[in-house]
Amino acid sequence: MISIAEPVTALRRVRIVECGEPLVDFLRECPALVLDRPRFNYQRETLLRKTVCEKLCQANEALLSQGLHIRVIEGWRAPFIQRRMYQWSWDRYSTLHPDWSEVKLKRHVNRFTAPMNNQVPPPHTTGGAMDLALYRGDEPLDMISPYEQRDYHGFLWRARRLSDMAKHNRQVMEESLTAVGITNYPSEYWHWSYGDQGWAYRGGHAAALYGPISPPDWQPGPDDIDDLLVYQEG
Repeated sequence: MISIAEPVTALRRVRIVECGEPLVDFLRECPALVLDRPRFNYQRETLLRKTVCEKLCQANEALLSQGLHIRVIEGWRAPFIQRRMYQWSWDRYSTLHPDWSEVKLKRHVNRFTAPMNNQVPPPHTTGGAMDLALYRGDEPLDMISPYEQRDYHGFLWRARRLSDMAKHNRQVMEESLTAVGITNYPSEYWHWSYGDQGWAYRGGHAAALYGPISPPDWQPGPDDIDDLLVYQEG
């Protein structure tokens, strides 16, 4: 049975057959795409696997005909940033729910932030995953009302009590992306992927196409260097 939480124990059973496809700059390869506002204070890279970029560009072209467009919140993410985000989520939910056991806390955090794992690389570190938003002009479309932006009850793709407008906007996004083979991680309405273990798991594919990858000669942003040293030494 497919779980919407896509637990690490299930993803571990999905083989990775790395195809060797390179990362490309999605803003250069598809100029109609737009980088959305940052959600965290670290240097974001505008990188995705080549095929993922091509598919995203196709989906965006279909939306442009409706007066809409995709903005990319983030694509490829450095592993040390992933560790930082996992710790941030852990600290946030442990503060919000001090009565939760460590097992319950871990299960919850793992639904929304992937832990570092050699056998199950976090999706963003493969270049196959991306966080997306849907816009009309300069206005983001409502994807979550009546929930507040940080209310995890509204994160689920099939969240209960969604407004008709939020349901409609999610459906528009879903139709454009699934038409080109990109699929949604159902615990996060904004998270989409192609070629990673999550994509293979939810689509019943024999293997994932992408494992972890780093750009050649990549360097962190100047404000991230100290953090990188901490994680390399830790």
